[in-house]
Amino acid sequence: MYPEVRAAVAADTGPDLRAPGFDLAAHREEVRRFNLRQPREDVASVEDVDAHGVPCRLFTPADPMPGLVVHAHGGGFVLNDVDVHDGICRRMANRGRRAVLSVDYRRPPEDPFPAAPDDLDTVVRWLRDGHGPQGPYAAHGDSAGGNLALVAALRNPGFFHAVALVYPFLDPRNSFPSWQVGAASGFDASEATWYWQQYARSEADWDDPDLAPLLSDRLHTLPPTFVATAEADPLCDEGEELARRIAESGVETVGIRCLGQTHGFWRHAQFTASEPLVRQVAGWLDLHLG
Repeated sequence: MYPEVRAAVAADTGPDLRAPGFDLAAHREEVRRFNLRQPREDVASVEDVDAHGVPCRLFTPADPMPGLVVHAHGGGFVLNDVDVHDGICRRMANRGRRAVLSVDYRRPPEDPFPAAPDDLDTVVRWLRDGHGPQGPYAAHGDSAGGNLALVAALRNPGFFHAVALVYPFLDPRNSFPSWQVGAASGFDASEATWYWQQYARSEADWDDPDLAPLLSDRLHTLPPTFVATAEADPLCDEGEELARRIAESGVETVGIRCLGQTHGFWRHAQFTASEPLVRQVAGWLDLHLG
């Protein structure tokens, strides 16, 4: 890990979500309020919208280019929301010069799989019905949101013109060698397993390609796909294996590895690698939405 990343991991004193009696609702609210207190860029407009019952937030930059980026936030399926990702969505909209629709999908344990991918499908139907900015459309997500963005593209072939994923969370069995960096990276395998256990109704769901899209036999239906991984992220190998499989299926694929970085760096502007990756994704999407 690069020095600034090592320092951030060493300073991380986040709670143990698995502790008996842990108040998940209170933790979510604390994180939400903390993020809303952080400095955020101005955009031309921010509007909360109802997409056939799914709450979303639409960020529109000044002088937008045609098209829309549908964003699914990360957080292990369990954490975060449109408020937590408000700042990064503003950055995405401004850098990409396109509107960004952040989806406030249902979360486990209150609403387990397949509630979240079903909500993304509902948003797609809402857009097909002529609501919101018109296409071309891109699917975008980070971590668990990368999983959901990928599944949305797989479940709605032909709808999205591009997919962009940042360190996607894909393998409920944590079976790839990069998990050896585990606790030293700030993301332990037992924490990842807890997220999957909240998301799935049972371990039988772990073999469902709508939950574990590395198992999908429909990767060839994807539009051009961009996958970014982080060198010191336990999810590095599964993201790069996804990119390899998509490329092998015949789909235009770009995969990059951000050296010295660990999980979660992308949405935090204080990490030196964050802004270059936001701009790189924006430029890549511009190639396919222009």
